[in-house]
Amino acid sequence: MNYEQQKRILDIVVASILIVAFLPFWILVPVLILLDSGLPIMFRHKRIGKDGQEFYINKFRSMITNAHELLHKKDKKLLAKFKEGDWKIAASEDPRITRLGRFLRALTIDEFPQLFNVLRGEMSMVGPRAYMKKELDEQTKKYPETKKYVKKILSIKPGVTGPWQTSGRNEIPFRQRARMDAEYADKRSFKKDVLILLRTPKAMLSKW
Repeated sequence: MNYEQQKRILDIVVASILIVAFLPFWILVPVLILLDSGLPIMFRHKRIGKDGQEFYINKFRSMITNAHELLHKKDKKLLAKFKEGDWKIAASEDPRITRLGRFLRALTIDEFPQLFNVLRGEMSMVGPRAYMKKELDEQTKKYPETKKYVKKILSIKPGVTGPWQTSGRNEIPFRQRARMDAEYADKRSFKKDVLILLRTPKAMLSKW
C-alpha cells in the first residue's frame, strides 16, 4: 500500500471517528448560533484545492451575516489592516466576529464541518492551508518569491490541520506559512501526518 492510499484510509477513519465523537456539537452549536445571531448556521466559502480546483469549504458561521460586505465595501480601514497583516487579524480586533464566534474560533469548533470536506475527498486531515484565490493572488504579488511555494502547495489536497497550525506559530507572515506548507508537500509521510494529528488537540487548546 503506497502513501496516498494510507493517507486516504487515515482521512476516512479519523474524520468518521471525529464526526461521531463530536455528535453533541452538531446539535448544540447550531442551536447556540441561532440564539446568538440567527440564520444561517453554516458558512460556505470557495477555496483552492489540489491542482488549483476550486471547492466550497464548510464552517459553522462565526461572523455577522454581512461580514463580506462590511470588509470589502464599508470598512476600508479594516480591509487595509487585513491586507497589512497578510489577510490575518486578531479575533479581538475583528468587528465581524460574533460573541459566540470568538468562542468557536478559540477552540477551532467552527472548523469541524470541514470533516465532511475530508470524507468527500476535497480535503485531507493533514495538509497545507486551504487558501482563497484572491488571497493567493494578492500574497504572491506582495511576496513574489512565494510563487514557487504555491505551486507545491497546490500539488496536494489542503488539510484541516497542518504543520504551521501545530507549530505554535499561527500568527506568521504568508511567506513563512507558504514555505512551511511547501516543505510539508515535499517531505510528507504517513508518520509525519500522524504526528501532526497528535499535536493538533494541544494546538487547539493553546488558542483558548
